[in-house]
Amino acid sequence: MGDDLARMRRELPWVRVEKEYRFDTGDGSRTLAELFDGRSQLLIYHFMFGSSYAAGCPTCSSSADAVNAVLPHLHARDVTMLYVSRAPIERLLTYEERMGWSFPWVSCGDNDFNFDLGFSYTDEQVNEFLGPLLESGPPPILDANAAASGTDVAGYLTEGPGFSVFAKDDGVVYHTYSSQARGLEFLMGYYPILDRAPKGRDEGDGMQLWLRRHDEY
Repeated sequence: MGDDLARMRRELPWVRVEKEYRFDTGDGSRTLAELFDGRSQLLIYHFMFGSSYAAGCPTCSSSADAVNAVLPHLHARDVTMLYVSRAPIERLLTYEERMGWSFPWVSCGDNDFNFDLGFSYTDEQVNEFLGPLLESGPPPILDANAAASGTDVAGYLTEGPGFSVFAKDDGVVYHTYSSQARGLEFLMGYYPILDRAPKGRDEGDGMQLWLRRHDEY
């Protein structure tokens, strides 16, 4: 079943990226095409680290821990993988150093990349969503992650996690796939391991309240 699902993903239509995006990197400004770094396939994780955040989202941080080790294997298969967030590049690189990561991380704070792909939201969109949520009471995970990220719930909700895939053929960049929510669990390496433990994930109604950055347990 997993093989069939992977095949169906690969058979999705390629959509040409018409807009020109430029990203801030540790080595200067780069276009989307340049982020491929000489390869033909590009995987991007949309990491929740907005302009109002003081630190990266703890849940996104927990999934990022496993990426460094697999990068050489991805490169060997003509795949580049990197992370993108809207916070300034200096803040991203400082946080990356704290976490001990070395994967490429770029800032899209000066373009509409995350908005166009549906993983960042305007203040108006957040307020429209937040009103009904506050009436019923936001789930505890929102309060916890917002506080851990150094922002309020409204600021935290300006960003969402996601995963997007691009291909480059004859110099043209195409968007081939995106996923979010539980579609990101393939990056959370601890979950399939916990699923095989006697108590499983053992989260109950608390969802991911147990999660911490690896230097905070």
